[in-house]
Amino acid sequence: MKRLVHWMIAATLALAAGFTNAADVVLGPGDVVKASVYGSPDLATETRVSEAGSLTFPLLGEVQVGGLTTQQAEKKIGGLLEKGGYLKKAQVNLLITTLASQQVSVLGQVNRPGRYPIEGKRKVLDLLAIAGGANAEGSDMVTLVRTRNGTTTRETIDIVDMVRKGELNRDYEVAGGDIIFVERAPRAYITGEVNRPGPFRIERAMTVQQALSAGGGLTQRGTQRGLRVTRKDASGVAHTIDVKNDDLVQTDDVITVKESWF
Repeated sequence: MKRLVHWMIAATLALAAGFTNAADVVLGPGDVVKASVYGSPDLATETRVSEAGSLTFPLLGEVQVGGLTTQQAEKKIGGLLEKGGYLKKAQVNLLITTLASQQVSVLGQVNRPGRYPIEGKRKVLDLLAIAGGANAEGSDMVTLVRTRNGTTTRETIDIVDMVRKGELNRDYEVAGGDIIFVERAPRAYITGEVNRPGPFRIERAMTVQQALSAGGGLTQRGTQRGLRVTRKDASGVAHTIDVKNDDLVQTDDVITVKESWF
């Protein structure tokens, strides 16, 4: 429940901060725009931005708009119409009907994985909120893969820790082509004399005692004496060790609960 509350807070913060002016949208290849000019209905058109970053506009032909915001493109087209003597005062309006160039992929353990268009400035929390947040299998750890100036980087964000501390400066801004991946939550396993043997989700600072609870508690034949954990070391070799109730559970631990002989 606490984890769900943290995700809800994160989503609320994202949605509250995410709305921006559509004039901030940067045009790119594949985008479809509907153009109109005030007082000149014959200049209205719907056109797609080419791979070269240009669109076709009545009277002007090819106009380079790739990398410009819609507001900048409106001013550029208006200026060309005035400079060409077609209009004395050109008031151009561009409406993006399909935003194909600026899309972010949200993958992994989220409720609605897919590719989402970004309008204006958006951050990781914004996109996670749009994708419905992490599902029941999702971790609090999110990976952001992005390419800037030909260099690809990977950032790992602890969403819950960031929200708890209010450190929203760790919420990175995203751009078209970025990938957000929600990791699968870490798991451990419990076997032996418990009511629900099998895998379970590891919560933060989870103890062996709490793991026993996640396994439904001991059966009538179970005992907490001689609890053992099989755990892999850094080289991947498994070792079986004795543990106490207040020891912390680690990823991929296998906890064995013995049968009582008394």
